[in-house]
Amino acid sequence: MEFWGRINSATQGAGGHWKNRMAAPKSGTLKKDISLLGVFAIALGTTISSIFFLPGMAFKEVGPALLVSYVLAALVVAPPLLCKSELTTAMPKAGGVYFYLDRAFGPLAGAVAGLGSWISLTLKTSFVLVGSGYYIALFVDDAPITLIAIGLAVVFGIINTLGVGKAAKMQNVLVVGVVLLLIWFIFQGSTDINTSHFDDFMAAGSYNVISMTGIVLVSYMGLTKVASVAEEVRSPERNIPLGIILALIAAFLLYMGGVAVMIGTIPAAELAESDTPAALAAQFFAGRAGMIVISIAAIASFLSAANAGILSASRYPMAMSRDHMVPAMFRRLGRFGTPVTAIIVTVILIALQILLLDPLVIAKYAGTTKLLLFGMLCAALIVMRESKLDSYDPGFKAPFYPWLPTIGLLGCGACMILLGWIPILFTIGLIVLSFGWFRMYASRRVRREGAIYHLFSRLGRQPYDPLDIELRGIIKEKGLRPADPFDEIIARASFLEGSSSDSFRDVSQRVSQELSEETGVPSDRFHKQFLEGTRLGATPVMGGVALPHLRLTGLQRPYLVLVRCAEGIDIQVGHGTGDVTHEEHVYAMFFMASPDEDPTQHLRLLASLASAVEQDGFMKSWQDARSPAEIKASLLRNDRSLTLTVDSHTSCRDWIGKRLSEISFPEDVLVALVYSQEERHIPTGKTILREDDHLIVIGEPAGIAALRTQLDIEIC
Repeated sequence: MEFWGRINSATQGAGGHWKNRMAAPKSGTLKKDISLLGVFAIALGTTISSIFFLPGMAFKEVGPALLVSYVLAALVVAPPLLCKSELTTAMPKAGGVYFYLDRAFGPLAGAVAGLGSWISLTLKTSFVLVGSGYYIALFVDDAPITLIAIGLAVVFGIINTLGVGKAAKMQNVLVVGVVLLLIWFIFQGSTDINTSHFDDFMAAGSYNVISMTGIVLVSYMGLTKVASVAEEVRSPERNIPLGIILALIAAFLLYMGGVAVMIGTIPAAELAESDTPAALAAQFFAGRAGMIVISIAAIASFLSAANAGILSASRYPMAMSRDHMVPAMFRRLGRFGTPVTAIIVTVILIALQILLLDPLVIAKYAGTTKLLLFGMLCAALIVMRESKLDSYDPGFKAPFYPWLPTIGLLGCGACMILLGWIPILFTIGLIVLSFGWFRMYASRRVRREGAIYHLFSRLGRQPYDPLDIELRGIIKEKGLRPADPFDEIIARASFLEGSSSDSFRDVSQRVSQELSEETGVPSDRFHKQFLEGTRLGATPVMGGVALPHLRLTGLQRPYLVLVRCAEGIDIQVGHGTGDVTHEEHVYAMFFMASPDEDPTQHLRLLASLASAVEQDGFMKSWQDARSPAEIKASLLRNDRSLTLTVDSHTSCRDWIGKRLSEISFPEDVLVALVYSQEERHIPTGKTILREDDHLIVIGEPAGIAALRTQLDIEIC
């Protein structure tokens, strides 16, 4: 039975209740093919494309003060981006904004977020595809711009069905090329800027300049798209926030430099009427050759934005389908591991928007919808933080809480008002449509609430358990963080042999005494919580292994006691009411005690123990082990640990009789434990090694690999 999907959220006493529950089946698992460069490329590539198309239309409304609108838009988008980075590292799942708002506010909010995000991303993609048509028309007389845009949407839909890895690699190449050409454009064009073009800078009036912020905000919308493919990102806790922040900085610098060059080199009357302002500016300061070069950059940028737009937009119906919010066909993966139906429907929606809407209208509608979602993201961060869920475990935390999300929420609301009533009515209509869909289709299929119910529990209402189950499942999927002492606590764990005559109470008493001797904490505090946790259902049991665990104030670090019961021990497992529901026969028990101050690390360590137990062949290795060192080797990660025997017949023979300080070990490698004559010793530099000693060595993968090479062994 899958272990981590059975966790119950009532985290009290022994660290949380764990419920017997099978994880819901999925239609497929997405591959983790996106690197840090891929995150940066998706975020930046879908963002900088607007620089080639939007400035002409926007300049017509506000003149040179357009630069101020870009600065304000960056300030408005920064808080939601930081909030989204935190939510993404806590829940790196396909669907991005939909997933976060659904889990924060419940499925009705999820319906609004899912449909809203999907439509806003398709609007943005439609916008850039139309822009690409205008630039292609520079090389083809009487080019059918609408047909070109629709044709490109179909091409990128096909590319995305062939796999995210192919789409991401194409994205990387396109974005790097575009950025290099834009840098050339900015530096070359800056030498020809006419400062008189900036006279009467604020002639359009402050109100119009501020109102334009909501329109140019579409330029920064692409920065959030990467969250919808977070499930496909390698090392998401590092790569997603870093990639988004780097992309925001790069986008801001490119927009400010590029727009300044356009304003400074093109006469105002011509810029206001231009659909290809970047090409026009390049023609002014670099002739036809410059125009061709920057037009190629523009086309590449539009193509990268369209590619990433279809990639990320298609993940919203897929994520909603996983939650039964839309039909099951949207979550089915094709032969290349991509959601084919979701991609096809997304391309059809983009084609309809290109046919029916004007580009500036598209920008306004996309901007208003995105502002609503940005504001909800900021509110979602507040709800998740205030729910006090132990299983809410972001790898990145937005700074200046609660001021940052509050400012982001207010800023998004203000910009929505400034965009005017028609875009707002469009957004209201979208909310009504989402509500109607939820009531007619999803409400009969979804039985789920959000983290806001945990917030209510602080006012006396019971918390909502399944959300905690899901978040703990995500913790297991994400795995350990580099600083988590998983290998260390296993290496230094105590080991006890049980017998068939022992009861769980007997074993718990022996373990509690062992922990008391190590920590100085009275044994009855451990014993009471281990028994209570099992009675309340907080002890996970799977595959013949039980994991009693607790958190306790006053502990300095996590502690672990391994117990082997060769003939097995019966353990009575209860649930939240304290009633016994069933009996389990176990051959191993891992008692873990952690400091109360770091509940999320406790959950990560527990999840990693569960993953180790679920590996094929674990129980055989556990039962066949002839020593505590071999027992621990069955749990340790091979790339971060070695179990060595100091023996005259092994490559460690030269260590016999030497102090540890006399032996040369690679950097980032530590001898964590020495078993000498079956006694456990925490070593120091003065520890002398003797024949038949067993060493448990832990360290970084590079250090362990170097030690293997040094000893000319794989495992000694």
